[in-house]
Amino acid sequence: MRSIWNGAISFGLVSIPIKLVNATESHSISFRQIHVSDGGRVRYRKVCELDGEEVPSAEIGKGYEEADGSIVPITDEDLAQLPLATAKTIEIMSFVPAEEIDPLQMDAAYYLAANGATAAKPYTLLREALKRSRKVAIAKYALRGRERLGMLRVVDDVIAMHGLLWPDEIRAPEGVAPEAGVTVRDAELDLADALMATLGEVEMASLHDDYREAVEALIVAKSGGAFEPAEAMVEPAGGQVIDLMAALEKSVRAAKASRGEAGAVGDAEAGAEAEVTPIRRKAGAGVPKAVGGKKSTAASSKKTAASAATKKKTTATGKSAAGKSTSAAKSTAKTAAAKKTGAGAKKAATPRKRTSA
Repeated sequence: MRSIWNGAISFGLVSIPIKLVNATESHSISFRQIHVSDGGRVRYRKVCELDGEEVPSAEIGKGYEEADGSIVPITDEDLAQLPLATAKTIEIMSFVPAEEIDPLQMDAAYYLAANGATAAKPYTLLREALKRSRKVAIAKYALRGRERLGMLRVVDDVIAMHGLLWPDEIRAPEGVAPEAGVTVRDAELDLADALMATLGEVEMASLHDDYREAVEALIVAKSGGAFEPAEAMVEPAGGQVIDLMAALEKSVRAAKASRGEAGAVGDAEAGAEAEVTPIRRKAGAGVPKAVGGKKSTAASSKKTAASAATKKKTTATGKSAAGKSTSAAKSTAKTAAAKKTGAGAKKAATPRKRTSA
């Protein structure tokens, strides 16, 4: 990696020659400005206000504009002659616990590489001392024409430095917090804790820029002539009033379902049936509990209708069975009477045998 600054770390009377290397890089997709009507490139030209001529980069310097508009030229030689101990030195001032550094102060990050064989031993000494103390070093250094504040810490086997904003560069958060008094219930905090526990941890290395990938795919599609514009997704307007408890409960179910926990999928689907699932509250005597809104009411009506139909069908079946039983009994009685009548007639028709004297 190419170094952007050469100097030394001042650690008491120990001087460690180092090279400063950028620790981060940007993968953002950059666009050019074009003329919409013909697609021509639009460029910025640096023009001198006095003669109106374009000025090449090699002839551009820096200057300070005073209140009356006059410019005081400042050269690199002028800055190099400033009596600053940090002009070419990262001067360590103290060592503090890492938690004392407010993340709001964090700025650009750099790697500090040992510059030469003679720097290896003091470099390793400082690195191991930082590891064992579990502290970070606070230092001053000068870069790009200004003195800056830095924090040195160990990353793997390398000393890294984070640029820090000066304390007076951090704005106070006045007027940012909600002005109205808000009370949070313990039940809501419990659900928030449950949601945090369900979401769990994430592997930072697995995170990536979905937007950048989508833009890259868009560029490839348009350059190949196979681009088909999709319908824009309209996000719901803000300021909606929601049931916080219901939203938290639904979020917990959805998080569990995404992790494949047992019994969570059904709960998540049940929660997805309604936009907001109402909270079950204790109902008064004789008042049925409301569950599920309109859909539940419809389901209840269907259930009631089905029950009535079943009862009606059962009654009809009973009547039919009773009718069949009565008819069968009458038929049996008629048959028995007919047999009896027939037997009597047969007996009457048969002549009696006479007995001879």
